[in-house]
Amino acid sequence: MWWDERVSARFRRNLQPTLTYWSVFFSFGLCIAFLGPTLLDLRCQTQSSLSQITWVFFSQQFCLLLGSCLGGVFKRTLAQSLCALFASSLAISLVFAIIPLCHNVVVLAVVMAVAGLAMGCIDTISNMQLVKIYQKDSAIFLQALHFFVGFGALLSPLIADPFLSDTNCILSNGTANTSSNLPHIRKSLVPHHPGNLSHYDLPMKGMVVTRVSYAFWIMALINLPVPIAVFFLLYKERMVPCFNSSSHPLLSADELAMEARPTEKDDLSTSVHRPHAAGGHDDLFSCCQSKNFRGASYTYFAVHITGALVLFMTDGIVGEYSGFIYSYAVEEPLSVVHKVAGYLPSLFWGFITLGRLISIPVSYRMKPATMVFINVVGVLITFLLLLIFSSSVVFLFVGTASLGLFLSSTFPSMLAYTEDILQYKGCATTVLVTGAGIGEMVLQLLVGSIIHDQGSYSFLVCGMIFGGLAFTFYAFLLFFHRMYPKPSSDTDAVSPDKPAVMDDTGQYQR
Repeated sequence: MWWDERVSARFRRNLQPTLTYWSVFFSFGLCIAFLGPTLLDLRCQTQSSLSQITWVFFSQQFCLLLGSCLGGVFKRTLAQSLCALFASSLAISLVFAIIPLCHNVVVLAVVMAVAGLAMGCIDTISNMQLVKIYQKDSAIFLQALHFFVGFGALLSPLIADPFLSDTNCILSNGTANTSSNLPHIRKSLVPHHPGNLSHYDLPMKGMVVTRVSYAFWIMALINLPVPIAVFFLLYKERMVPCFNSSSHPLLSADELAMEARPTEKDDLSTSVHRPHAAGGHDDLFSCCQSKNFRGASYTYFAVHITGALVLFMTDGIVGEYSGFIYSYAVEEPLSVVHKVAGYLPSLFWGFITLGRLISIPVSYRMKPATMVFINVVGVLITFLLLLIFSSSVVFLFVGTASLGLFLSSTFPSMLAYTEDILQYKGCATTVLVTGAGIGEMVLQLLVGSIIHDQGSYSFLVCGMIFGGLAFTFYAFLLFFHRMYPKPSSDTDAVSPDKPAVMDDTGQYQR
């Protein structure tokens, strides 16, 4: 195996929780990418204007950000975390089942806001729990976690595609004049941003003929095993109230041998590592309490801020690129055929998923800091080449694939890197998840308004600027890493490579 026996043993001891957190992130990905291709059918279902239906995007993104901020509230015990994940994954299945029943755009926006809250909780809690379990070995498992987001994001549009309307899904006297616009409009509705489509005059009244309901019910069924998996983990940990027992599961002989160590080391490990579990990974509001700042150096804050700013830029690039690449491709000078340009967002997400899959073994051999450096430099160079060869359709496809690869592992690598710098004592997970969410929401709105005023070429210019800022903030992060106080000799004496401690081996703290 391409990892050593120590990491393999840790993975075996935490197999069920790890697989459960990965599956929950699949729910996240399944829910994040379905709105774009189905938005026109949902517009027909709610009989609303395009300007009204686009608010559904905002409600989901805003509540995803809010859920990311609030997700840390449920981290205090394992029971709270698992109950929140169970409720969130079940809520996503219920959202998929309820969407076909939403015939009012306001009701649909409220339902998608609930989905956004669930997705935000999943995002924060799953990242936190994996970091808690694996700590310095968490990079490889975080890469796998984010692979499942891409996998879900690829799957949901494929499920929806057979049920999308080929002609206008509201039949009226004006259908013949408007149906020809539909393929062009649909291709513009990519997973993150619907673009400026208000100038398309589609009929508002008539008989709804969409079959998209079947797609949502299929996705609800596909997602249903996820809350079931979380429930089984709750049951295994004796946290289901009706099945609660005073006795806890016994360790196997192999696990007992791994855990057994001399008493002196246990005492030392407890004194060193238990404050880590107690002090870190707070929710955003707890992180902002003044008691957490006492005695902290300026580099402590600088690491949090610069790490969040890097992800603000890189996750913002993911949102704005997937949202506007189609619009850029169909405009002059490229003037790509609509059907061909429609493959660009899928190509982008496909290579993000492929990159996350490749990053799983790579992250075991390469330090997270090195991976982030390669990512931000690769993003900057790709945008530079896209600007130089802005008239080449072939390079647009090559650059889109390259950008997806470089952006794919940025978030999990940055998360592992900053948590490692802070020795798992800070609020890196919460701050970074929040920064990434804000960037994805804000940069989409910013780039959309700039493109509207300055033209499609500004799309690449904005990407180049954001990539340059990401590289600059990462350079500052490297500087503050050098300035950050090194761990004490006592901490060094108890290496996290030795699985002697309950916290360090990833055993749960109730």
